[in-house]
Amino acid sequence: MAGTPDIVKNGDIVMGAARAADHDRYLSALYAPVDKRDALLALYAFNAEIAGVRDRIHEPLPGEVRLQWWRDVIDADGTEETGHPIADALKAAIVGNHLPRSAFDNMLEARIFDLYDDPMPSRTDLEGYCGETAAALIQLAAMVLDPVAAPGFAELAGRAGCAQAITGLLLLLPLHRRRRQCFVPADILSAAGTTPEGFVKGEGGAAAERAIAAMIALARDHLNAFEKGAPALPVALRPAFLPLALTRAYLDKMEKAGRSPLSTTATLSTLRRHWLLLRHAMRGWTPL
Repeated sequence: MAGTPDIVKNGDIVMGAARAADHDRYLSALYAPVDKRDALLALYAFNAEIAGVRDRIHEPLPGEVRLQWWRDVIDADGTEETGHPIADALKAAIVGNHLPRSAFDNMLEARIFDLYDDPMPSRTDLEGYCGETAAALIQLAAMVLDPVAAPGFAELAGRAGCAQAITGLLLLLPLHRRRRQCFVPADILSAAGTTPEGFVKGEGGAAAERAIAAMIALARDHLNAFEKGAPALPVALRPAFLPLALTRAYLDKMEKAGRSPLSTTATLSTLRRHWLLLRHAMRGWTPL
């Protein structure tokens, strides 16, 4: 068939991009039905692309231009190819699964925050950011997997996204502090006895540790709420939520003595990640 080699090649590029930039979500997609994987990998590769704009484009305005390019691609009518494998795969996923373009627009708008060094104002702002990014991604993945069942679990996706995103931000703390970026909300820092400026400079001592403890507690609150409702998840939606199988293990690692997220990035072995994903793929979140 004409064009088939290009389709296969683009699919390999998208899969490789997801695997390299977001290995945990890539692994979770492998538990989805074969006919759903391309769309999930397109979502995850797109998310990695926009999450990494600041790493590739170090000035805010060019970064905003790049995000606007994605917005234009998503808003464009028709199926004309862009020449960008991830963008073309994403457009196919949106059209083929009737995904709401407004969710992508909100996601791109939220990612503008990444490009600047403004402090996160409050816990409410942080949860809003998580909702428009990680939670929206989970809900979009759920819509790919089962568009009928997905709307009934939007609130659970919100909890899951907050737990996952806050944990991810804690894992990236050393990187964010090096580039003077603060995702820890100013109201949490104030309650702990420090400021965003002091926090990113490495000042604050015990106050900074208290702020991190509050962030871990916030992630656990959302994770606990998710796990309480997760046994009701249909098997069909499980792959969209599978990355949450690793979240508690990451948080536990962060709380071990001498492993403060301020200076050390928690890691899980490949074997442990595979085992946790497999266990939850098979059993869901039912009690052991």
